[in-house]
Amino acid sequence: MRGRLFAVMATAVVVAAGSAVVGVPGASAAPACTVGWTANQWATGFTADVQVTNGGAAVTSWTLSWTFAGDQRVTSGWNAAVTQSGSVVTAASLGWNGALASGASTRFGFQGTYSGTNAAPAAFTFNGVSCSGDAPTPTPTPSTSPPTPTPTPTDPPQGCGPAALCDGFENQSGSAPAGNWAVTYPDCSGAGTAAIDRTVAHSGSVSLRINGAAGYCNHVFVRNSQILGATSTAWYVRFYVRHTTALATAHVTAVAMRDSADGQRDLRFGGQNGALQFNRASDDATLPEQSPAGVALSAPLPVNTWNCVEYKVDGRDGTIETWLNGASVPGLLEDGVPTHDIDSQWLNRAWRPALTDLRLGWESYGEGADTLWYDDVAVSATRNGC
Repeated sequence: MRGRLFAVMATAVVVAAGSAVVGVPGASAAPACTVGWTANQWATGFTADVQVTNGGAAVTSWTLSWTFAGDQRVTSGWNAAVTQSGSVVTAASLGWNGALASGASTRFGFQGTYSGTNAAPAAFTFNGVSCSGDAPTPTPTPSTSPPTPTPTPTDPPQGCGPAALCDGFENQSGSAPAGNWAVTYPDCSGAGTAAIDRTVAHSGSVSLRINGAAGYCNHVFVRNSQILGATSTAWYVRFYVRHTTALATAHVTAVAMRDSADGQRDLRFGGQNGALQFNRASDDATLPEQSPAGVALSAPLPVNTWNCVEYKVDGRDGTIETWLNGASVPGLLEDGVPTHDIDSQWLNRAWRPALTDLRLGWESYGEGADTLWYDDVAVSATRNGC
């Protein structure tokens, strides 16, 4: 492994492996923050330990943002909510580390992937203010041109393409899901609950919160029978999800879709043995197969951070592909060719799905309680991306 340490201040920084040389500050304003960044990398991945020091007045919460120069992708984070949109990454404080006095520091970290080079970020912003010490942008001179409209709660959610059907829950007005979303308790009901949350969101200010308890009858889902109408033969589904508890050993379901071509049984997306999986309710086939090698080809769902989940289900040939935070997951790829430990069981019979609804929620078939937030759902006939 190779480590890199550098600091970003109000002046130029010379970076070398394991060390940093910082220039003497000039007459510009004091930097809003100082950032220490230590990266350990290998062939296609890396971890980063980040220390941020507040250079301004005391704050009760903070966000640190930067732009990657290459194709780095964040896959998980800790001690901050680390999210990525394109090349822009934002780390937001958690409830316990948001307060920073002037001159105080805190640390967080994340894991990511890359190809080619893994250059360190050149600049950061702290609560929207550049950490380079530049003077604030002057107030623009008034003009006769109309101002840019402020986004409204009905604006499309992040990453909503022109051909996609999207919902970021911003048009929800009450505490219970309404409109195209309806709470359902298949077969029986218990401790599971669903609500609209205005304290946690991936974008905007609203998300769907699921309190999922352990045990089959404690399941709860929120159903949308309209959003899959973006296509009728191949569905590209994208959503952001944040949850609190690592996937259990027992089978759990987070997303269910009714398949009218399979006896109205569900295609289920969730987890088993601590990793993500698809499950076909009609014959209990899993993707990947639940062998140690098969599970190892899937991936866990990182906790306490927003994750971008994408999958394609093609009704024409029954193929499936899944991406987690932009990276294709080998164990969740069914390409029509039997592959031991992945899809040999899945391909035991012909399957040509016709999906009719999308249900977000939680169902446990034994152990495994979890709290989840869903946001920025998009469905289209082409990949939506993160």
